[in-house]
Amino acid sequence: ADFNYGADEYDAEGNEEPKALPEGSETMPYIDESPTMSPQLSARGQESGDGVSPTPADGLGTGGERDAGKGLEMRKLVLSGFLASEEIYINQLEALLLPMKPLKATATTSQPVLTLQQIETIFYKIQDIYEIHKEFYDSLCPKVQQWDSNVTMGHLFQKLASQLGVYKAFVDNYKIALETAEKCSQSNYQFQKISEELKVKGPKDSKESHTSVTMEALLYKPIDRVTRSTLVLHDLLKHTPADHPDYPLLQDALRISQNFLSSINEDIDPRRTAVTTPKGETRQLVKDGFLVELSEGSRKLRHVFLFTDVLLCAKLKKTAVGKHQQYDCKWYVPLADLVFPSPEESEHCPQVHVIPDHELEDMKMKISAIKSEVQKEKANKGQSRAIERLKKKMFENEFWLLLNSPAIPFRIHNRNGKSYLFLLSSDYERSEWREAIQKLQKKDLQAFVLSSVELQVLTGSCFKLRTVHNIPVTSNKDDDESPGLYGFLHVIVHSAKGFKQSANLYCTLEVDSFGYFVSKAKTRVFRDTTEPQWNEEFEIELEGSQSLRILCYEKCYDKTKLNKDNNEIVDKIMGKGQIQLDPQAVQTKNWHMDVIEMNGIKVEFSMKFTSRDMSLKRTPSKKQTGVFGVKISVVTKRERSKVPYIVRQCIEEVEKRGIEEVGIYRISGVATDIQALKAVFDANNKDILVMLSDMDINAIAGTLKLYFRELPEPLLTDRLYPAFMEGIALSDPAAKENCMMHLLRSLPDPNLITFLFLLEHLKRVAEKEPINKMSLHNLATVFGPTLLRPSEGESKAHLTLASDIWSHDVMAQVQVLLYYLQHPPISFTELKRNTLYFSTDV
Repeated sequence: ADFNYGADEYDAEGNEEPKALPEGSETMPYIDESPTMSPQLSARGQESGDGVSPTPADGLGTGGERDAGKGLEMRKLVLSGFLASEEIYINQLEALLLPMKPLKATATTSQPVLTLQQIETIFYKIQDIYEIHKEFYDSLCPKVQQWDSNVTMGHLFQKLASQLGVYKAFVDNYKIALETAEKCSQSNYQFQKISEELKVKGPKDSKESHTSVTMEALLYKPIDRVTRSTLVLHDLLKHTPADHPDYPLLQDALRISQNFLSSINEDIDPRRTAVTTPKGETRQLVKDGFLVELSEGSRKLRHVFLFTDVLLCAKLKKTAVGKHQQYDCKWYVPLADLVFPSPEESEHCPQVHVIPDHELEDMKMKISAIKSEVQKEKANKGQSRAIERLKKKMFENEFWLLLNSPAIPFRIHNRNGKSYLFLLSSDYERSEWREAIQKLQKKDLQAFVLSSVELQVLTGSCFKLRTVHNIPVTSNKDDDESPGLYGFLHVIVHSAKGFKQSANLYCTLEVDSFGYFVSKAKTRVFRDTTEPQWNEEFEIELEGSQSLRILCYEKCYDKTKLNKDNNEIVDKIMGKGQIQLDPQAVQTKNWHMDVIEMNGIKVEFSMKFTSRDMSLKRTPSKKQTGVFGVKISVVTKRERSKVPYIVRQCIEEVEKRGIEEVGIYRISGVATDIQALKAVFDANNKDILVMLSDMDINAIAGTLKLYFRELPEPLLTDRLYPAFMEGIALSDPAAKENCMMHLLRSLPDPNLITFLFLLEHLKRVAEKEPINKMSLHNLATVFGPTLLRPSEGESKAHLTLASDIWSHDVMAQVQVLLYYLQHPPISFTELKRNTLYFSTDV
């Protein structure tokens, strides 16, 4: 544990949390007894020259005496930490007392906020407790500030212990005080406003002047303080030499405190009840994580905790930097009352507002661009302030993405009435939560209601117990953590076995990108079998991915179960599993075969990975007979056509039966189908048309994309690429128009005619956006890089970091295509004839 000096920075638990004392600290300082502690302390003390080390150079001869010196040094640390938390406690009591005077003043008027009786009940004994602690603090503070190893303060602790009786009265009244405050809040708006935001003064040295705390939270502070009052005495005794005059006084104070506590512990230790179930078993945290809740129509990030017998949904309270984070309970459902509504039962549930894909893609682009800026700043040893600013921006964008991308509903219903809705980005995750809850529900559970104190304590325990500490965004990752893989993962899903009875089976593949998992591919349904043989290949784009998940489903054909909510997945998960994508293992040229075992089912698959800079290559075809990898001018000349046959045929087929397909051009077709079509077009086989009419439409869309991607140079040419990049960056609309039209005019005829033909097709696809969910922006994102990305020789000049060129150039490539897609129709003859766009030398 690494300790800082200075009371204001003393971390009570030697945690590796930021070393500032929490606002509303729930913890009495005590010192970790780890053996590494003292040497480190004294070394730090001497280095920092802050005079804390009381070991004079000529002084303590024997080891024993030296230990005593260390003990005294520790004693100062214990005290300064305790003093800091005492200051916070006094400020909290002060904040509670602040509204008491004006409330009393109005009580005798014709419009009282509260009656005198209510005021008396709510603020019972707070004034006395405040005075006792204020006097104690004022006496102890100068002793710690003018530290001297012979200082005595045991009598102050003895006096404090002897006054603990006042807490007994407070504790006895606590429950009534809370209930009264709650009732008054409900019936009186003015009091509700007051009790929701009490201003607590920050510690003297802190930058923060005030924080807002609820009255309920503040009323709990004395209970918390008294239950922990013995801790500091234990620590002081541990580090006070037995012959020190304070030793017997501290022993006496500890004895009084312990007796007092044991006399009232039965009444007040709610932790005992909060962390035990109604049957007296220990309540343990089974699973926790961040989920997006749809609450009152808006998306909120929640930290959800699953305990042995209760699901608790909390949110992180806003705290100042370096303060302990605390949770606020939004709701809880005892597992005995928790049910998962079936899709047909949840029809009355609110419709999920799904953010359009292009907005999510836009945001990913922004994040990638900021990432490469951070890399550049670091490489140029940039200012840390600039890097921090970029990181903050990146965090905000990633947080937005995390909040807005999930769309798979996960509904939870409390038998006693209320329903809750989470949105997840991955069905894998949804089934993990569901299975964990169902497993706990197999036990004999009792229903219960938590009192407000129990709930507060249970919520308080969440901070210590949680296993997921950070929101899963990359800006929370350390620099040395693996950034994940960027590029393309080729996966062949071969087969599966181990099913007990035959069923209609399919698999989906999920990978993580930007901190959360998304479904990227889906095999076809293999009907009525116990040993499906899919043998389908997929190309999955990885954006900082570290894991691959495979889920195996049984297809549901029961019409009554199909929900109107199009993101509801009603198919039954038969099994699921995941593997880490190890950069070393994956980055080989060869296929790597693997098996995932899940629930007794084994799924066989193979994979290989191409990094992004490899996949950026355009490789000209060796043979000039086919169409893939052959210059477009060669193909059109050979075919005596203006637009290559493959482009016309694929577009015609998509317009015939794929224009209303959800995600057309975005969802990848089966790679084996695409390869088959490629071979048929290359061989100019007479069965092309028959094959096209039978083929899955996503494979046809994929073949068209592959054709453009494999052109030896991009459709919009290497020569004009820098000019397109400059043109799109112009701000003046007239200049931009002039430049962008001139660039089109400069393209060779086959390229221009094919581009305009594709442009009109993509516009027709986007007209069906309400059905196919493909906007102009979506289509620009898919096709921009395919039509513009420079070929190998060209891109070498630009290529720095694979992810770097990716983000910045891709954004511009998307913008170029989007510009033309949003432009009124452009005709070839008009363009060639029109002299309005006077030729500028670009």
